[in-house]
Amino acid sequence: MPDADTKKRARLGDTAPAAAELVLGEFPRTLDERFRVAVPVELVAALQAADGSCVLAKQRPGCLSLWEASAWRKQMDAGVELIRAKMRAGKLDGRSSQVQMLGRLLSTRHADVVLGDRGRLLIPDGFRSFLQVEAGGEVVLVGAGVCIEIWQPAAWLAYLNRQMPRFTKLFGRLSD
Repeated sequence: MPDADTKKRARLGDTAPAAAELVLGEFPRTLDERFRVAVPVELVAALQAADGSCVLAKQRPGCLSLWEASAWRKQMDAGVELIRAKMRAGKLDGRSSQVQMLGRLLSTRHADVVLGDRGRLLIPDGFRSFLQVEAGGEVVLVGAGVCIEIWQPAAWLAYLNRQMPRFTKLFGRLSD
C-alpha cells in the first residue's frame, strides 16, 4: 500500500523519485538524421541503470523527459495502484470518461528506451512529433533535478520566461 507522501505525489502527477543528487545542466544539441541525440556524460552518469535502460516520457508540448527506469516504474506503479484501489472501492464510479482519458494518456505517455554507445538516445517515432523537432534540428537537454528533459528550443525559452520570475520563491520554499 502506498504511503501518504506517495499518494499525494500521485494525485499531483508528481513522479519524481527521491534523488540523492540533483541532475543539473543545460546543453544545446542537434538531432542527427536518425533522430538520435547525444546525452552528455555528466547527465548520463546521474541517470542510467547498469543495462542502459531508461524511460522516455511525453512531459509537455515540446518537451520529453528521460528517467532512470526503476525510479520511473516505482512512482508510476504507486500511482496506478492508487487508482486501481479507488476503482475497487467504487470511488471512481461515474468518472469513466476521466479513467478512459487517463488510460489513453498512460498508454501513449512513455516508452522504454536504451541509451546507446556514447550516450546516444534514439527518439521513438511517436515522440518525435510531440517534441516538434525535425531531424537535424536543435534541442536543449536540461538537467531537471530528477530527470533529463529534452526541449524544443522555443518551448524551452517560453517555459523559462514564465518560470524564472518564480525562482527565488521556489528556491526559498524548497530550502526551508
